[in-house]
Amino acid sequence: MRTILLIAAALVAVSSPPAPVPAAAPAFRTVTCEGTYPQHLQGICTDQAAIYWSFTTILVKTDQNGKLLQKVPVANHHGDLCLHAGKLYVAVNLGVFNDPQGNADSWVYVYNAATLQELARHKVQEVFHGAGGIGVRNGHFFVVGGLPEGVAENYVYEYDGTFQFLKKHVIPSGHTHLGIQTATFAADRWWFGCYGDPQILLVTDADFQLRGRYKFDCSLGIVGLPDGRFLSASGQCEPGHGCTGTARIAVADDQTGLRIQEKSVQQGR
Repeated sequence: MRTILLIAAALVAVSSPPAPVPAAAPAFRTVTCEGTYPQHLQGICTDQAAIYWSFTTILVKTDQNGKLLQKVPVANHHGDLCLHAGKLYVAVNLGVFNDPQGNADSWVYVYNAATLQELARHKVQEVFHGAGGIGVRNGHFFVVGGLPEGVAENYVYEYDGTFQFLKKHVIPSGHTHLGIQTATFAADRWWFGCYGDPQILLVTDADFQLRGRYKFDCSLGIVGLPDGRFLSASGQCEPGHGCTGTARIAVADDQTGLRIQEKSVQQGR
């Protein structure tokens, strides 16, 4: 009997199809977000399946090819965003940006990344000149934002996972036009995109010690990728037509901070 059972088991093993191999996540590449939007791009973030775009008053979700999956209207002004544990965290200012008297109204709005349904709102009124960007590291959130003329340093406001204020960090960066717009932590560094002419990239270590100030434009979005590369956002606005967004592949560069990989540029939808 034992021999018969062994033979039967062997026949089942031979005749059974192999277990399916999970499909590999699509490789990141430079893409353009499908559609046009009333106001300009403020930031991007991504997971292994989608890219999320904040267009000031519209929150957009696309696949990795830029194909539109979902979009929802949101309050003006939604800024840069980050992704953590299946949720989107967006820096929002409902008041005045860059006001020396601090007449901002700073918040972080939270959305379900799968559905874009709003889940929560957290006051971050410590962000004195207006919340404009956000990054996440080790379960803590770091909010950046506006800056009045003449101030020669930038500020990063640290919160725990429940948005209890912990600390205000000072970056001795020199003045950047309207402060810091975008933020991401990757490759053991903070990467901060700033407006200006030219636009400026600030790079610090994990403790916000300045490691470099570069002429590179990631003021509309920057996010690190699992393979060590980055997506750096750009966009254009045309009167009567609307605003668009593109996320380009970039790599770290000792001389320029980040460098666009021109050979990888492909158009999305």
